[in-house]
Amino acid sequence: MTEQPAAIDAAHPPEALLKVANPVLRRVLRTPLGRPLGEFMLVEFTGRKTGRRYSVPVSAHRLEGDLYAVLEANWKYNFRGGGDAVVHHRGNRTAMRGELITEPAAVVDIVDRLAKSYGAKRAQRYMGLTFRDDRVPSAADWQDAVGRLGLAAIKLTPV
Repeated sequence: MTEQPAAIDAAHPPEALLKVANPVLRRVLRTPLGRPLGEFMLVEFTGRKTGRRYSVPVSAHRLEGDLYAVLEANWKYNFRGGGDAVVHHRGNRTAMRGELITEPAAVVDIVDRLAKSYGAKRAQRYMGLTFRDDRVPSAADWQDAVGRLGLAAIKLTPV
């Protein structure tokens, strides 16, 4: 008997595409030309250990008026305990404070509400995930994915 694939999995774009798209997004999102690209934002921050400046294009998620990044990437840990960032979103530059959310129940709540608000097709595209059944996953599916994929959220609040 073959094992069924996970209900939710990561869906990363090909590395070659990222090498082209990320520099373009970094440039465009810093300008008024980034206004129509509202599904993306540019998060600029300083690494906690390295002191190096980072500039990361990432999907922008709005939930009840708050701005979030949902990700599995390790750079999220720069926001553990809070961290300063400059966020370029919809043509605007805003100084913000990012707070890493890793508590599984809180992350499940955030991603579940986002996916339901987007619908299955848009959620997959905006969240960089793939859903096995092309439907919004259940809370139990999200619980599995949060733990297995290391999903977390960064809540970004203007300072």
